[in-house]
Amino acid sequence: MAIGWAQDWFTKQHWKVFPFQKESWNAVLKGQSGLVNAPTGSGKTYSLLIPAIDIIQKNGRKAGITAIWITPIRALAQEIADSAYAIIQDLFPDIRVAIRTGDTSATERAQQKKLQPHILITTPESLHLMLASSAQKEAFKHLQMIVVDEWHELMGSKRGVQVELALSRLKGISKENGRTLQVWGISATIGNMDEAMQVLHGIEPESAPTLIKADIAKQTEIITIMPEELEKLPWAGHLGIHLLDKVLPIIHQSQSTLLFTNTRSQAEIWYQKLLEHAPDFAGMIAMHHGSLDKQVRQWVEDALHDGILKVVVCTSSLDLGVDFRPVDTVIQVGSPKGVARFLQRAGRSGHQPEAVSKIYFLPTHSLEVAEGAALREAMLQGETEHRLPYIRSFDVLAQYLVTLATGGGFYPEEILPEVLSTFSFSSMSMEEWAWTLNFITEGGSSLEAYDEFRRVEAVNGQLVVKDRRIALRHRLSIGTIVGDTAMKVQFVSGGFIGTLEEYFVTKLKPGDIFWFGGHALELIRIKDMTVQVKKSKKKTGIVASWMGGRMPLSSNLSALLRQQMQGMSAGNFHHPELQALQPLIALQQDRSLVPDQNEFLVEYFHSREGYHLLMYPYEGRLVHEGMAALLAYRISNIQPISFSIAMNDYGFELLSDQELPINDLLQPQLFSTNQLQQDILSSINAAEMARRKFRDIAHIAGLVFRGYPGRQKKDRHLQASAQLFFEVFNDYDPENLLLRQAFEEVMTFQLEEERLRTALNRIQQQNIRIVRPEKPTPFSFPIMVDRLNREKLSSETLESRIKKMQVAFG
Repeated sequence: MAIGWAQDWFTKQHWKVFPFQKESWNAVLKGQSGLVNAPTGSGKTYSLLIPAIDIIQKNGRKAGITAIWITPIRALAQEIADSAYAIIQDLFPDIRVAIRTGDTSATERAQQKKLQPHILITTPESLHLMLASSAQKEAFKHLQMIVVDEWHELMGSKRGVQVELALSRLKGISKENGRTLQVWGISATIGNMDEAMQVLHGIEPESAPTLIKADIAKQTEIITIMPEELEKLPWAGHLGIHLLDKVLPIIHQSQSTLLFTNTRSQAEIWYQKLLEHAPDFAGMIAMHHGSLDKQVRQWVEDALHDGILKVVVCTSSLDLGVDFRPVDTVIQVGSPKGVARFLQRAGRSGHQPEAVSKIYFLPTHSLEVAEGAALREAMLQGETEHRLPYIRSFDVLAQYLVTLATGGGFYPEEILPEVLSTFSFSSMSMEEWAWTLNFITEGGSSLEAYDEFRRVEAVNGQLVVKDRRIALRHRLSIGTIVGDTAMKVQFVSGGFIGTLEEYFVTKLKPGDIFWFGGHALELIRIKDMTVQVKKSKKKTGIVASWMGGRMPLSSNLSALLRQQMQGMSAGNFHHPELQALQPLIALQQDRSLVPDQNEFLVEYFHSREGYHLLMYPYEGRLVHEGMAALLAYRISNIQPISFSIAMNDYGFELLSDQELPINDLLQPQLFSTNQLQQDILSSINAAEMARRKFRDIAHIAGLVFRGYPGRQKKDRHLQASAQLFFEVFNDYDPENLLLRQAFEEVMTFQLEEERLRTALNRIQQQNIRIVRPEKPTPFSFPIMVDRLNREKLSSETLESRIKKMQVAFG
């Protein structure tokens, strides 16, 4: 049943058809739904694009949208369109393909409405905008197939919930038209692939979905860039730039290199430093991150594809499936924090079947060198992370229901079974459904006195949005990606550079110099949420920064890192990275202990700063934040005391000004999981964490409006509005689902309660080894530095202060 024309076309391109591609073609043509799992660069796009085109050309071209391709990023939309055009121009020139994203102009959207494409490539947000149109049923009446690309990326976010809800509605429309909608996903390998299938296809789909796995071993070469000598008292962040001289030869000998950083600020710094040390890169180096203007990013992507650029400094904005065949080398600066992310980035090089992906790991401090060994071990063992799906996101459900009410209205009794069929809302009770309907029609019990929260009206049993102003505001607010207010950065002479967050801009005054987009810029003025600048010739200035950016170490990488550390305690230095760490490990062993798998290390010592209590679970920053606060709370219940808390991905510190009876306190029951959630909520300012989380929930649910284009509200106004709602719900409506959701998201995603519980259970089974070193150890020193960096206790530069500490403690 294989598609003959496709095999002939592949032969003409001098390509071979992989078995997984042929299997996918046949499954689609049999009417099945499923998920394709294949490595980057293996041709997985064509595994579903070919049968989609075959369905269109067999069923006649007069129909409208027959296939929808959902992608998480706009850059990937063009890539998919180009793949479709390559076939269509050769064989089926009358098949129409169109892209609809946030970058699509009003003119293009009008043309698409007048003459519908056969294949529509879109994002979750743009698809929901189409559902907010009264012509939605007409637009989708010919739809037969949906492909959700990079499903592993979408599933672990509220955008995944958006996709689930959109699929439930489109399946309903197809059923009304007498057909079953075929739903397919494309995913990289994740630890919970079966669950990913279930989330995509919902509860009790009409037929069991098919999982198609490509039997293609992707070769990946991992090389850790080593310093000549590792510091025995390491500290985070500085080592990366110090290895610049080792990076330059790698770039020179490669055709094209992607240099990944974990934050946009790091990307800005590396771009500057590369140009300073290698001015010959001018014209061949570029930067790519999400805050740069769309046209800048598009130029970089095109130039990469055409082989014009020698190196691009980038962030996660280039993580996903865009095909840059000239790229033969990837450099990862600092810990990737996860196995899947690291391998995804590695796959940006050698982005074609049977090509070897080469990635260099550049540690930013000495202990991070061990992660190079852990990452190689992960690749050998085939380890990769689970993606935790969002469930019961009532802010997304409320937004979706207002979307349907805006798009011609809906009958609750018809939409309820569709919503319950999704993985996210399969456990929703009838009381929760009634609450959500009441929230969008009356504002809920605490807001029912205010007309502005009565967004949806009941007309003969149908729920509709009749107020055009409410409909406009809702369409402008569709989406679940919520960040700080973005302010456009524009040259006084004209031309946009990109966007900065309001919190950074408010720290600047006219005349200040800052670096953004690879330019030294002087702030001239701020006008109507636009930052007007001009280029400066000054070499000094602050680097633009953004909120967030500190990703936690994944559970898989944590476990592998513990394995490496435990191996070194037994003298196993079988990876080159571990051999380089031998002097540091020897010093740690001399001053303290390198624990084996049955031991949990606790260090306790006194310095001029006070009494330092340090522990090393190797569970990532977020878990350590919760564990440190929990233990501080439990200790203070035994002996009244206050602590200053610091942490990194490897451990945490409790610093106090009075001595503790450590041997009496550190018993296994201190790490008990009994009353865990209650103690966590008592040990941290959970209300403050939930209040910050609620700001995003309030925006998604439609309680807070960010403003019209060009007239956005300031961040502090949005924060104040969200806080007011939080206080009202907390005081007068404690059963409010959005309020409850804020606390649940804090526990699940911010404090990672389940992972914390697992770590505590493991520690209880281990032998707690209390060591009292005379000086800070290689394990403790970077945590102490992290605290100094945050406290900023002195006008002395951090680096000079740390060097003094290294001399004193060395």
